[in-house]
Amino acid sequence: MKIYRTFKRQELLTILLLWAGGLSSFAQTGPMQLDPAVRTGKLANGFTYYIRHNTEPKNRAVFYLANKVGSILETEQQRGLAHFLEHMSFNGTAHFPKNRLIDYLQKAGVRFGADINAYTSFDETVYQLPLPTDDPEIVKNGLQILRDWAQDLTLETSEIDKERGVILEEKRLGKGAKERMQNEYFPKLLNGSKYASRMPIGTDEVLKTFSPDTLRSFYKDWYRPDLQAVIIVGDIDVDAMEREIRAKFSDLKNPIHEKQRIKYSGTLSGKNQVIAVSDKEMTATIVQVMVKHTASELKTAEDFRLSIGRSLVNQMLAGRYNELSRKPEPEFLQGSASIGPLFAGFDVFAVNVISKPGRDNLEKGFKSVWRESLRAKKFGFTQGELSRAKMNYNSRIEAVYKEKDKMPSQSYVDAYLQHFLKGQATPGLEAENRLIKELLPGISLQELNSLAKNYIKDTDRDILIMSPDKDKTEVPDEATLNQWIASVESETLTPYTEEANSKSLLAGKRTGGKIISEKKDIKMGFTSLKLSNGVSIVLKPTQYKTNEISFSGFSSGGSSLYPDADYQSAANSSALINGFGVGNYNATDLGRFLTGRNLSVRTGISERNQTVTGYAVPQDLPMAMELLYGYFTEPRKDRAQFESIITRSKASLANRGDDPGSVFQDTISAVMGGNNIRRTGPSIAKIEQINLDRAYEIYKERFADAGGFTFTFVGSFNVDSIKPLLAEYLGALPSTNKTVRAKDLNIAIPSGQISKTVYKGSEPKATVELIFSGPYEYNLKNNISLSALKEVLSIRLTERLREEEGGVYSPSASYSVGKFPKPTYTFGISFGCSPENVDKLIASALDEVKKLRTEGPPIVNVEKFVAEERRQWETSVNTNSYWLNYLTNCLQTGENFDVNNSYSSLLGKITPDNIKATANKYLSGDNLIKFILLPSVNSGK
Repeated sequence: MKIYRTFKRQELLTILLLWAGGLSSFAQTGPMQLDPAVRTGKLANGFTYYIRHNTEPKNRAVFYLANKVGSILETEQQRGLAHFLEHMSFNGTAHFPKNRLIDYLQKAGVRFGADINAYTSFDETVYQLPLPTDDPEIVKNGLQILRDWAQDLTLETSEIDKERGVILEEKRLGKGAKERMQNEYFPKLLNGSKYASRMPIGTDEVLKTFSPDTLRSFYKDWYRPDLQAVIIVGDIDVDAMEREIRAKFSDLKNPIHEKQRIKYSGTLSGKNQVIAVSDKEMTATIVQVMVKHTASELKTAEDFRLSIGRSLVNQMLAGRYNELSRKPEPEFLQGSASIGPLFAGFDVFAVNVISKPGRDNLEKGFKSVWRESLRAKKFGFTQGELSRAKMNYNSRIEAVYKEKDKMPSQSYVDAYLQHFLKGQATPGLEAENRLIKELLPGISLQELNSLAKNYIKDTDRDILIMSPDKDKTEVPDEATLNQWIASVESETLTPYTEEANSKSLLAGKRTGGKIISEKKDIKMGFTSLKLSNGVSIVLKPTQYKTNEISFSGFSSGGSSLYPDADYQSAANSSALINGFGVGNYNATDLGRFLTGRNLSVRTGISERNQTVTGYAVPQDLPMAMELLYGYFTEPRKDRAQFESIITRSKASLANRGDDPGSVFQDTISAVMGGNNIRRTGPSIAKIEQINLDRAYEIYKERFADAGGFTFTFVGSFNVDSIKPLLAEYLGALPSTNKTVRAKDLNIAIPSGQISKTVYKGSEPKATVELIFSGPYEYNLKNNISLSALKEVLSIRLTERLREEEGGVYSPSASYSVGKFPKPTYTFGISFGCSPENVDKLIASALDEVKKLRTEGPPIVNVEKFVAEERRQWETSVNTNSYWLNYLTNCLQTGENFDVNNSYSSLLGKITPDNIKATANKYLSGDNLIKFILLPSVNSGK
């Protein structure tokens, strides 16, 4: 699936590549050297390449083509064509005409959308292609695909015209309150910068009317080797790959009359401004204060040092705002402040507040967040805050560094991508780790206080207010906002202080248990333990990660054991308790107590189970176990924090009914649950039903008996070494020896054919959900068959609704199955489209379902599914997350652990006849619910 994203996400490696700020200089000057582990070079035509050998995962490589070409280079007549061109790269190249590229890759096991993908932003267009490397022919063709994308697109007129509808539908999906307000405030926020009028998705007028030659001209002007790079990281021969790249890309040619690639950026005016926008579908009032600065760089060791300082400041600010949000009567729904990048050549110090409804609440909320930023500007931070921030920073970096031999190829690609596109330093993990060890201790409190003061300046300050239409009369004008700011600045502020908590985490004493039985499954690599208190444990040590242990636990019961009158208290109890802290430490104190530790523990209560989930680096596993023990034995009841959560939750729901998407999803949930109170959407009335005392009582009941719990641990541990720790903590958990089973609440999806249309929203767009459901025979064979049915139908929906009819952007099929309380399935088809095309596209989708039932799928689509599924399984089976989920699912459903061994053989038995039979069994249409979201204007409302 081709996607449009404005910003590229950063992966694990680039946690180290943070944005620079304004600290003092560092002794080393000049650009940092590029990571020595990557082979890089530039051809005579200016084409750049990065190649690195990496075996995580094995027999895989990630191929990228990066172009310093984005929507900022478009003329008025070309608005949207950089993104359009990205789409056309999948619709015909010299060696893969029309849609053969996608067809070929799917047969090779590469999934369209999930694997092969691309994005276009203001300044770049990037193509990604993860490939298996155990087949030389696939690797060879992968390189040819990159070469074709670089300069050999066919750009046939017929294909261009077919794609117009697809992109217009993609654009339609983005319509709504956010887009409407953004179009209004962007030009002002960016000081008239060209970026404000170059959103990558483009304009309807251009997309509908541009000449194919205009697109070809853009391609010829800008897709050129001096603006391009290939990045290839994975299980490949670097020398051989370099030879292939030189042979394949050296003949790329730059235009004879090159257009200059201008680097655009906004300019600072020195002025302040207030920008107020409103929309009837906006659900809350948001105020953002953005103090703009010229964008910083990350090229030198000095820059690197400055980036660490900004990260530390952001950590300390986050701590203060989290503490404010936990007040009994918080003055805002959400509040935050941080230093970071904007775009268009700007960095910002940004202060954000989501206000409770009402003018008075807006004033209180704004003043509260601004007051805390002003406090940081006037008085700076404390040594205690800085010490904790440094410990947390160092802990995260150490965790990454310890995994240096297990880093996924994608992480390296992302780092090299930023090096090519933005010139960001990428010295490699070894150099970065050395720099951090050298620089972090020397960053002083005085420097960071100066940094905060410099960023929170009084000029180039934009205040953006986004509000619901019905509240816009309560939005303050510029003079009033300035009065609020002046009022806060005239207050007698005092420095931030905190009270130290020196108590032990838990008050009670722990008496460990014993291991009373142990069984090993040598073939599967599992060890099963039984503790003296009845707790069961399954252990699977792995070497997929060097520094990671993940765990989960469950027992039967959950909220199903409680009547409807207690449901809200039961369903929300674990979320509340997790937010209160544990033992002698409230939430704020607990965060400080855990400074520098890399772990997480969460308890949960679902409808049928009580659960525990968590992870830890090996050295912090003892603390994770103590925390887990505390959540069982010493949960806190914090009435002040409860009132804070309830107040904010109620305020956040005040305007939920104005959001079309929320109303639609609430409708789906209600209808699918037979309008049972446990399935209808959230409301203020439901929040008011939550009783703290009852929630606390229910939580303690559900975690009073660990004897019914089964825990699973997966990761980097030794079985003999971990057993004493688990006996000490899990063996000490309370046990009552009472067997409790979850109840069947008899909440079922209604049978028959049902149609439900929701009229909400003002944009000319519709959303369709078609849901088949019914009883199900739960087993691996049927699960694979249903997965195959989902995939082959997705292929046909894409080919017909998108490629042939041009009526949708990303149609999809999905399924879910469950074994308890009764084995059931749901199978869904979903897409967005124009309101006038709803009936036609539903008919087309159901026609494809009918063809599957009468004719079965083409064998080629079955082969695509098998190839994609097998390739996906080959990599996922070598991850801790796969085994944790797999083992937990087997334990919950009663499946044998060795069911995984039959997966590959069952996958190989999938045939067109098998899928046809599955379609007839599960997609008969006897139980089909059609959900349609249409704009209000269609109903005459």
